[in-house]
Amino acid sequence: MSSPAPHAPRVPHVPYTGGEKESLHISLDRHRDVVLWKLEGLDDEQVRRPMTPTGTNLLGLVKHLATVEYGWFCAAFGRPTETFWFDTATEDMTVGPDETTADILAFYARARAAADAAIRETDLETTGTAWDGRVVSMRWVLIHMLEDLLRHAGHMDIVRELIDGATGSYPAPA
Repeated sequence: MSSPAPHAPRVPHVPYTGGEKESLHISLDRHRDVVLWKLEGLDDEQVRRPMTPTGTNLLGLVKHLATVEYGWFCAAFGRPTETFWFDTATEDMTVGPDETTADILAFYARARAAADAAIRETDLETTGTAWDGRVVSMRWVLIHMLEDLLRHAGHMDIVRELIDGATGSYPAPA
């Protein structure tokens, strides 16, 4: 398997005087790009390599992030999601032998696109219903997903460094 296609980071910056929704969305997108960069240049074995006693690996984290973007941004607000081919309760952080890196990256791209549409089309005050029955606003979901994404991007920082020593949020400028 060849390395995932290079992802040219846009390095978006949160506007210093931007609106709340715009600022949250740009911050979310900025760190989504970091997640993709953490896989860049690695082969299939490396992105799947379990690096903790619980089996955490880079590709499994991307699969999880795609799943939760669909869950929080789409399902919670009654928007369509794709039919998952795995049990989200037990398999969203694991990657099966029949799941390719390209498949998981495409899944993440589709989840991002669906979430982006939900964010654009839903006011911050609009409420939806979470998987556990809680009523949540789009504002809360944006904040929650940013927190979750940052937590897992931090995991990915450590896992990537353990694999090949690469560190940082983006590759150094050429």
